Amino acid sequence: MSYEFDFADVFAAWPELLQGLLNSLVLSALAMAIGMVVSVAGALGKTSGPGWLRRIIDEYIELIRNTPFLIQIFVIYFGLPAAGLKFSSNAAALLALVVNVGAYGIEIIRAGIESIQKGQVEAGKSLGMRPLQIFRYIILKPAIQAIYPSLTSQFILLMLNTSVCSAIAASELTAVAGDIQSRTFRSFEVYFVATCLYLGLSVFFWTVFAGIERAFLRKPTR
Repeated sequence: MSYEFDFADVFAAWPELLQGLLNSLVLSALAMAIGMVVSVAGALGKTSGPGWLRRIIDEYIELIRNTPFLIQIFVIYFGLPAAGLKFSSNAAALLALVVNVGAYGIEIIRAGIESIQKGQVEAGKSLGMRPLQIFRYIILKPAIQAIYPSLTSQFILLMLNTSVCSAIAASELTAVAGDIQSRTFRSFEVYFVATCLYLGLSVFFWTVFAGIERAFLRKPTR
């Protein structure tokens, strides 16, 4: 039995694929932006907050890092309505991505903060700098240099994880590919093109992030 490859129907649906790709990018960017707010707040709470707050943050991190992302989506989309909290598929996908990336981001940023030598912080205090000034001028840039590779990797993983959101019919690339496949019955062709799009996005962002690191964040060499 032979199979004839035919990409005509897939390319005819190219506008739908591009829209799905754009939706995936928007979902990724929003989740990363909001997730970084959660991450910074959580990292500060874990490094300088009271004991009870640190325990709560630790439990949150362990819960998210030790459960499948798909289950987290299902809990938000199918489970929370039982408690009176109902979300659209796109809102549930965004919330799940934020909750997920926030947990990983907290640990990444915490590691960056703790990589700063205490002597630098003490020098800032001796100069009369306020805690916010110390964080902004002494901790932030060196910490960004330390955590930038991990954060960029996390963004790409987040972008690829948006494909899981198709399980709740969120409007992103994999969901669009599934709709096209159900109409055309061209499973290989549809998902091959979707794979190429995801791969192209990953390579593009790796290149951009590497260029930013070289231009702005690379430590000077003697």
